[in-house]
Amino acid sequence: MAQEFRRYTANNIGTSAVAIPTAAAFNSYDTIIGISLANITASPINASVYINDGTDDIYLIKDAPIPTGGALQVIDGGAKFVVQSGDRLYVQSDTAASIDCFVSVVDNISA
Repeated sequence: MAQEFRRYTANNIGTSAVAIPTAAAFNSYDTIIGISLANITASPINASVYINDGTDDIYLIKDAPIPTGGALQVIDGGAKFVVQSGDRLYVQSDTAASIDCFVSVVDNISA
């Protein structure tokens, strides 16, 4: 069975957590293969990325510094995160309108 690759983006993320994808939770057994956060401000910022599994927030990274003009690869070195139906990915900054985010996902991994 062929796999489908998806991308989700959000820009100007600030101090309120933004769900990515914004429309709905992930499908059963999707795999996040990349998360890139770019600082779009003229000052250093701190970023957090977490998954809510319907009950708890599980941080992938919390208050990580991103320098001016810099980017952070949250998933690196071949790491992957498997998410299940109902899981939601959130991105948040300590500064208003400061992060552009790009997330790469393999949709519906076959058994």
